[in-house]
Amino acid sequence: MGQVLNWLAAHPYILLFVVVAGAVILGNVSVKGYSLGMVASAIVVGAAISAWAASYGVKMKFDDFAKSLFYYLFMYGVGLRTGPSFVNSLKGDGLKFVFLAIFCSSLGMLGAVGFTKLWDMPTGTAGGLLAGSMTMSAALGSAEEAVRQGAVHLKPGETAEQVSSMIAVSYGLTYIWGTVGIILICKYLPRWWGVDARAAAKKYEDEFGVPNVDDAGLTGYRPLALRAYKLTNDGIVGWSVRQFAKKYPQYKVLNIGRSDHALGAPDELKFQKGDVLAIGGRLDAITENIGLVGPEVPDAKILNIPIDTAEILVTNKDVVGKELLEFRTADFAGQIALRGVERGGVPIPVGLHTKLQSFDVLFVSGVKSAVDHAAALMGKVARPSTATDLLMWGIGMILGFLIGLLGFPVAGSMVTLGAGAGLLVSGVIVSSIASRVRFIGNTPNAARNIIEDLGLVLFISMVGVNAGAALLSQLTGALTLKILFAGFICTTVPPILVWAIGYHLMNINAAVLMGGVAGARTHSGPAREAAKEIESSVPWVGFPVGYAVAGVLLTVGGYLSMALAT
Repeated sequence: MGQVLNWLAAHPYILLFVVVAGAVILGNVSVKGYSLGMVASAIVVGAAISAWAASYGVKMKFDDFAKSLFYYLFMYGVGLRTGPSFVNSLKGDGLKFVFLAIFCSSLGMLGAVGFTKLWDMPTGTAGGLLAGSMTMSAALGSAEEAVRQGAVHLKPGETAEQVSSMIAVSYGLTYIWGTVGIILICKYLPRWWGVDARAAAKKYEDEFGVPNVDDAGLTGYRPLALRAYKLTNDGIVGWSVRQFAKKYPQYKVLNIGRSDHALGAPDELKFQKGDVLAIGGRLDAITENIGLVGPEVPDAKILNIPIDTAEILVTNKDVVGKELLEFRTADFAGQIALRGVERGGVPIPVGLHTKLQSFDVLFVSGVKSAVDHAAALMGKVARPSTATDLLMWGIGMILGFLIGLLGFPVAGSMVTLGAGAGLLVSGVIVSSIASRVRFIGNTPNAARNIIEDLGLVLFISMVGVNAGAALLSQLTGALTLKILFAGFICTTVPPILVWAIGYHLMNINAAVLMGGVAGARTHSGPAREAAKEIESSVPWVGFPVGYAVAGVLLTVGGYLSMALAT
């Protein structure tokens, strides 16, 4: 076995992806619906292999350049994802969730620093404790960056390698309850509080017209219809397209066929008997007046009308704050279908009373002219693209590294912001600009997800491997219990206090608040479980703002906790 471990140590790329493969396998193992997850599993697998190799006298280690590179890519991806939502959160009702996110993140950081100092735990414990108990893996990287930059004062005899190992160990020990605990809290807290969250969700759905679509599957129902009819009704012969639209605003004449020619549908064109009319509208409206024009015909030529799919970015201030219901009488009504809305990169439940916010992305499909009209009214249209603007990506990365060089005083010394935090800020800036102008900085979700997921799991795998050699020598039974207890408190107390403040002082709807608590803890799993528990998608309404704000704060908090705990 020693030969195999020596061979792996001599081929670090193979070792790295052995750890990744093991992390994926272990992360998919679930017990009663709960799993460790790929990220935490990467620490466990990496540290286990490295510790096993150390028992054979084999040292496994990755260099800091490769480890930092993947971390920096991950941090820039996080900034790109949270940017629009972070900017939007600084106004309106989002300020409530901003406060809750700040409160939760601050409590977590104070707890991590306080316990580390109280029990004089080894240097590095605070950063890993914060990252694990608050389930914010990015804080693990910023904690390591604090070590690299010299913001951490090492105790006599301590080495940077030992500190990094302790960061990884305390992260691994606290991440399990950090994940399971917040899921249980978000899922069952209303019940413990004596609150009927299902009733609260039903009330919200009734008030805002939000259907329960969280677990909706593929369905044959299509809200829009495009049909062709042969005109046989003498009552509308001689009418113009404009007259017909005025009398029946729920329908839109999109094309007229006459003598085997397609004439389009200009407003002043008058109907003649025998014309074939292509009419669009909502399915329920179309089926209400069957026979209004005449018999339906399968005229492929007249129905050859351009259909479009697009993403509309809301930038027009005139429509911000308007409910979707208010667009029912717009010229494009009945010609496009709204398939979903993203706010800050997170899909939200959509109802008739959903209010538009700046930088919302509307996913629509329908008649091309109507899509273009809606886009012109609301903001900008963006066609789905798989191309990534690598020029803007490079500029954004350079900007992030420059921001990271900025210094500020902490604990009596001047420290820099750090490349990781700088890239996070840069990503927020770039994505906010790109969401406004839309013609630069395009980063498809798939491209952003790959740098986030791959960057994070590779970075965590390397941290685990580097920590493994020192794991056995540093971890004692007493220290393990202290870290587990501190992690339990830091995981459990902040979200309960967030719930109490949000429910009693801010009067936030209980179902919405369930998602708000999950967002303040930067974990989508609890929001998903909460939605299943109350059989409603309403918890997702409260999730995006807190998720964006807490993600930024906890990432910076990893650095600060290391500086403050020493």
